[in-house]
Amino acid sequence: MSYDFQFAFIFQHMDQLLWGALLTIRLSALSMICGLAVGIFGAIVSIHGSAPARFAVTSYVELIRSTPFLVQLFIIFFGLPAAGVQVDANIAALVAMTVNLGAYSTEIVRAGMMAVHPSQIEAAQALAMTRWQVIRHVVLTPALEKVYPALASQFTLMMLASSVVSAISAEELTASANLLDAETFRSFEIYLIVMGLYILLALLFRLSFWLIGLVVFKRRRRLGVARPRGNR
Repeated sequence: MSYDFQFAFIFQHMDQLLWGALLTIRLSALSMICGLAVGIFGAIVSIHGSAPARFAVTSYVELIRSTPFLVQLFIIFFGLPAAGVQVDANIAALVAMTVNLGAYSTEIVRAGMMAVHPSQIEAAQALAMTRWQVIRHVVLTPALEKVYPALASQFTLMMLASSVVSAISAEELTASANLLDAETFRSFEIYLIVMGLYILLALLFRLSFWLIGLVVFKRRRRLGVARPRGNR
């Protein structure tokens, strides 16, 4: 039994897939920025916040980490309109991705902050640095450098998980592939191409993260900021 591949026919519709890939990039990039901001805020609160604030952050993190992303997406997309808040599918996808990524980023950043040796904090306090200066320059910035590879991996996983948002008809890469499949009935060729596009996107994201880390952290070292070391 043989299968007649017709990639040439599918390539005629590549603009549809590339448009979906562009939305995947946009959703992923925005959710990474917003998710990292949520993660940094959550990590600071979980360490330096009041008891109720720490409890709220811990509850949020555990709730998100203990439930499937698809369920979270459905709650936001179907739950908010039931509460009187109308949201577009793409906006719902962005919110769900941000909420999910924020929880994981909180734990990653918190782990990096907890790895900073107490003697570094004591030295900063001895120099009369304010609490915010200590958090920003002595704790948070070195912590981000330590956990940057873990954050980059989590961001890449979120980009790949964005395929789930096709379930609410957000017009990203997988949703575009589903529509093209319904039009052409060439499932094998379409999803082979989509798999290749996701591989290219993953490589592109990893290269981008590597370049960003190279520029940001090398600049810090050129400015005379010591590379953080582990506890001894």
